[in-house]
Amino acid sequence: MSTGFDDVPLNRFHLKITALTFGANFSDGYHLGTIGIALAAIAPQMHLGAAWQGLLGASALIGIFAGSIALGWLGDRIGRQLLYLLDFLLIAIASVLQFFVTGPVELFVLRLLIGIGIGADYALGPTLVAEFVPRKHRGGMLASLTVLWTVGYVAAYFLGNYLVNLGPDAWRWLLMTGAVPAVLVLVLRIGTPESPRWLISKGRIDEARAIIAKYIGKGVDIEAIAAEPNENAGGYRELFGRAHLKKTVFGIVFYNCQVIPYFAIYTFLPIMLVKVGFGEDEFFGNALLNLFLLAGGIGGLWLVAKLSRRRLLIWSFVVLTASLGVISLWPDGPIPLIFGLFLIFTFVMSASSNLDQVYPPELFPTELRGSGVGLLNGASRLGSAAGTFLLPIAISGIGFGASMLCLTAILLIGTVTTVAMAPETRDLNLK
Repeated sequence: MSTGFDDVPLNRFHLKITALTFGANFSDGYHLGTIGIALAAIAPQMHLGAAWQGLLGASALIGIFAGSIALGWLGDRIGRQLLYLLDFLLIAIASVLQFFVTGPVELFVLRLLIGIGIGADYALGPTLVAEFVPRKHRGGMLASLTVLWTVGYVAAYFLGNYLVNLGPDAWRWLLMTGAVPAVLVLVLRIGTPESPRWLISKGRIDEARAIIAKYIGKGVDIEAIAAEPNENAGGYRELFGRAHLKKTVFGIVFYNCQVIPYFAIYTFLPIMLVKVGFGEDEFFGNALLNLFLLAGGIGGLWLVAKLSRRRLLIWSFVVLTASLGVISLWPDGPIPLIFGLFLIFTFVMSASSNLDQVYPPELFPTELRGSGVGLLNGASRLGSAAGTFLLPIAISGIGFGASMLCLTAILLIGTVTTVAMAPETRDLNLK
């Protein structure tokens, strides 16, 4: 008796392809965490103003925008496998070269290249996981990718705070450590097979059957996904056509409204802690917030498994909007209240961010999945880059409370958009 490709039992290969995809998320969180700490040492050495600090903080995010969109589209054209391997070669080389920079322009370019590599993997990694893993376990596997972002960010915080005290050039060693996980991922990914769904979409049925037999098992029924191969499908124009426009718009808006406050706030977390009253005990506040980030990411796995995608996203936006709204309107309130709300915001933001890797691959069919996931990731990082660049400028210009109110308005837009447009994809059979 045959089993449908979406309903096969979970096996070791499913776990392996998910584990190999952890690399982009860990690297993204790690590189964001390290630059936030390194900037404290780089700024006085290189005499950087607020604009350059914002640009360097946003540099990898700009690269993720370019890499996600360009290489996500290319992944739909030439396949996932080769790009899935080469993107971490780029990350490893650029990470090492950061050690030798002499000015902000060189550092900006290298971090842009790191972002391009991470962006490519953001488009291709979740796409591969979604296209291999059975639907019963797809949400949990995809959500676990975001937890590794938090692990990377937290690891960067603790390692960074240790290294930056070792000398004036310790920030160079800190930034270069990003090459270590990149090289490890690169080596482990050698031999990763092509996506059978992509092969089927190109009419290469026999190749797909061979990969499924080797990695998934024999007797797997692929008739449901092999019925209508389309070698010419794929492209950004189709994402904005009548069939996919609503999902594309929803994906872009929800993703941006979630990550713009996230990246802006946590790139400049030391500044935020001073503003909420933890200037004299910054390490304790920072450590506690990082632990809440990690706890939220792990707790979010349970929430993704138990709740529908739509319900979890709506209520997350409601809590995030309310908590940051109080902070923005009453920034001088009692420190226990303001910091407590900040802890709630941190936990819920981390938990709901698990959907960033779950929703996008489920919104689009195979022939558009790389482009769709790439577009949503790229657009979100462009918004994140803008928010990260503007936050220190806004705080110095219009004040902390007004700046947080602007981020609250973005979360409110996310709430309204999700209520109006979010589809439910939890039990979806991928096409």
